[in-house]
Amino acid sequence: MHMDVRVEGAQFSLQEMPVPMVYATHRIIRDCNEEFLVLFGYLRADLVGKSFARLYPKHADFVRTGRMWQAHLSGGHVYYDERIMTACDGRRFWCQVHGRTRHPGDPFAQALYCFQPLARPVVARGLSLTDRQRQIVALVAQGKTNEQIAVELGLSRRTIESHRRRLMKAGGLKNAAELAAKFQAVVS
Repeated sequence: MHMDVRVEGAQFSLQEMPVPMVYATHRIIRDCNEEFLVLFGYLRADLVGKSFARLYPKHADFVRTGRMWQAHLSGGHVYYDERIMTACDGRRFWCQVHGRTRHPGDPFAQALYCFQPLARPVVARGLSLTDRQRQIVALVAQGKTNEQIAVELGLSRRTIESHRRRLMKAGGLKNAAELAAKFQAVVS
């Protein structure tokens, strides 16, 4: 199956798109273009018909991201985040993902996603973050406030403040910019 995309009266194949793109139903990859396959290092047969879960470092990351997207992709809005993904050779890399659903009431029924690798190193630097802390640092790096992060993660503002305070104290940091710069490349 190859998906066609209609742009202002013109119709393009997903394969013609110059950026890594995927068409999915209920988080199962139904079609993707060559750029996506190259980004992750897979063959088409390895991904089409398979869950996005195989592209995440941990299954918990897949589940947590799904919850965030379920909450924010509904209503037909474009949603994006930045996250660490895993290629077929085990290499981890930062990626910005944009998505839009065709069914606002059931966001995962049919969705189109665009992946953009980020030039941000993924290396351990002697510090290890919990999954929640990595999630918060990624949202801080996007410039989101404590209130926005709390709403996005379904937590209280005070909980987010507490996490940030502990991270800043552990790193000897003074502000959100230093926090994002210090921890954005740390993975456990």
